[in-house]
Amino acid sequence: MKVQRYGDDGKWEVFFYYKDYTGKRKQKHKRGFRTKKEAIAWSEEFKVQQAQNLDMTFGSFVDLYLEDMGKRIRENTLRSKKYILDLKILPYFKKRKIAEITAADIRMWQNDISKNGYSQTYLKTINNQLAAIFNYAVRYYNLRGNPCSQAGPMGKSNADEMEVWSIEEFNLFLEAVENKPLSYYAFLTLFWTGLRVGELLALTVADFNAGARTLNISKSLQRIDGKDIINPPKTEKGKRVVALSENLVLHLQEYIEKMYGMKDKDRLFPVTKSYLEHEMARGIKESGVKKIRLHDLRHSHASVLISRLGAQPKLVADRLGHEKIQTTLDTYSHLFPNQNMELADMLDDLDSGSSNDDDGEEDTEDAGNT
Repeated sequence: MKVQRYGDDGKWEVFFYYKDYTGKRKQKHKRGFRTKKEAIAWSEEFKVQQAQNLDMTFGSFVDLYLEDMGKRIRENTLRSKKYILDLKILPYFKKRKIAEITAADIRMWQNDISKNGYSQTYLKTINNQLAAIFNYAVRYYNLRGNPCSQAGPMGKSNADEMEVWSIEEFNLFLEAVENKPLSYYAFLTLFWTGLRVGELLALTVADFNAGARTLNISKSLQRIDGKDIINPPKTEKGKRVVALSENLVLHLQEYIEKMYGMKDKDRLFPVTKSYLEHEMARGIKESGVKKIRLHDLRHSHASVLISRLGAQPKLVADRLGHEKIQTTLDTYSHLFPNQNMELADMLDDLDSGSSNDDDGEEDTEDAGNT
């Protein structure tokens, strides 16, 4: 190892050799350290990290995790992970050795985070990010166990807090945004299809088939650093064909006619998510309906399917593009009817039927046929 000063500002740099996870010997150079001690400490930690030794710090392990996951998940998903890790998790655990973090440490962190007044759903999201790090360590680095599992959950799923609009509330809102056709028809489509916002924004004119009464969902749009990025849907199940009501078909045909000159490859709604959020806030203010999020229009659609139409979980999952039916059940369990009571009622019907069929004759049992 070689550690030395460079430049006029007295900063330090370090040169050293290390072995990567394949055993190959490589050279590493890093500069910009304020002290010699910092340079040496960084080089030692780097060697542990590259050897995939769980003696490394939590911060170093997170770097490995993000480097790997960055090749497997979308950029905006990776950014969301980094944001939560940087602000809510790393300040507590960055310098701790990952193998030495205990369930008691996790409980203390949970108690501290819970004091900040975050919503139950956000607390659950934060906790899930930490649990994902330890799950990754268990699966790929032979960590003995996940201390988050021992510590127990933090926060709750969104079912208890979900805000949705009824059809009546949505119609009041719709009147308030009717003066802007693009906003009006975009909200109509979101409410009556349950599309994710990114899926709506990625739709092209060619994705709309008026004759078949369908929308073809095959992509999603995110805006990253001022650029529109088109990706496949969130999951394989996200690739789907959504059937449309006749009314919505007529509305979309009307909209395309108003937007004169649209071609098949043109985006159906060429705006951003922030534009729709602004328009939604305007419509809520002018109509006086309760405040919900843009994403809650998707939940509102699910509520209509389940509460008003009695749609079963499998149908709802397919329409919304959920990868697993359990996601549908977990998210909307409070909307589904009490199936236990339904079963009891059906058993009661069967029991009543068997009593009515009794003709009063005594049932004689043959002892030889028991």
